[in-house]
Amino acid sequence: MFDMEFQQQSLNALFTHTSEGIIIANSAGNIIRCNPSSEKLFMYTNEQLLQLKVEDLIPRTLRQKHIEHRHDFKQNPHSRAMGKNIDLLAVKSDGTEFPVEISLSYFKKESELFAIAFIIDITERKKVENQIKQLNAELELKVEERTKILKEALNELEISKQKLASSLQREIDLNEMKSRFVSMASHEFRTPLSAILSSASLISKYTTTEDDEKRLKHINRIKSSVTNLTLILNDFLSVGKLEEGKIYANYAMFNLFDLHTECVAEVQVLKKENQQIIEDFKGEATQVYLDKQMVKNIYLNLLSNAIKFTDSHKTISLSTSITETAIEIIVSDEGIGIPNDEQHKLFERFYRGKNAFNIQGTGLGLNIVSKYVELMNGTIRFESELNIGTKFYITLPNKPANEDYFIN
Repeated sequence: MFDMEFQQQSLNALFTHTSEGIIIANSAGNIIRCNPSSEKLFMYTNEQLLQLKVEDLIPRTLRQKHIEHRHDFKQNPHSRAMGKNIDLLAVKSDGTEFPVEISLSYFKKESELFAIAFIIDITERKKVENQIKQLNAELELKVEERTKILKEALNELEISKQKLASSLQREIDLNEMKSRFVSMASHEFRTPLSAILSSASLISKYTTTEDDEKRLKHINRIKSSVTNLTLILNDFLSVGKLEEGKIYANYAMFNLFDLHTECVAEVQVLKKENQQIIEDFKGEATQVYLDKQMVKNIYLNLLSNAIKFTDSHKTISLSTSITETAIEIIVSDEGIGIPNDEQHKLFERFYRGKNAFNIQGTGLGLNIVSKYVELMNGTIRFESELNIGTKFYITLPNKPANEDYFIN
């Protein structure tokens, strides 16, 4: 008897003094009992709460949904926490809404179902959670900003790295070019210089009129050697300036027909025995607006190459034509041609075909020609067949002198 009475007192004390709100409702949702904590929680007196339904303690917008949940609970009663993964709200007598945490339990008496709701006000907890969320958001924003700054720094570092690598590669290329120049100069310069020296020595021995033909032969030999040396030196000077980005197109009006004729005359001394240069100039106009020195170098490079790689008794052709929109220069030869598997390397610096190692040359001429054509916004292409010959096509824009012209 004492134990039963003690248990009853303990339960009453627990119900009365617990900090959680406890509300007991019947299956119709009517509140039939509530503890002091629930009165304080909802700001109602005990008598007021006993006049209410459970739905009266829920915001109006959620009441209909709660009625449906109550019916479901009646069909399948079981102890559980309400509102898993959702925020639950309750409403005080003054209409103030506040977040709550609710656990449901039940008991039956004489076949009637009664629900027990344990209610905790989690306003402070939500405030802390919201503060944490805000701090996390601010932290994420700071992390994002720092990450952006870091990415920008890494990007700048990568750009600097690429620039450094590019500068290093350029330095390596320049050093390689200098090394090749030194090794090449010993051969390319020695041959024409030896020819000049020997011819000059022999000329001094030919003093009579009968020796005029021999004397002229050696004079032409000297001229040819000097022209070769000039072309070689021009190639090395040009490629160095191109590498340093110091060459740009200087546009001016000049007579292309006169330049065409002048270049043919200059390379005559390079011709081999019975070689013939056939030239042709088409177009009523002769004045063009281009870089004269670049065009001259293109003529001389292509013509000297054609002579160099073509045997004696064969023909080199030069055709220049002017239209309203373009200038076309075509140089063809009957020379050794370019191997098919090497044609993609033709405009590379220092390229020398495997069939041309015994022929004097630097391997720079066509690389320079392609750069000059590019600087004047032109195009270059070629056709070649081994042991048949090669044909180069240069097309340059015919730009009027009174128009603005920009070089990229």
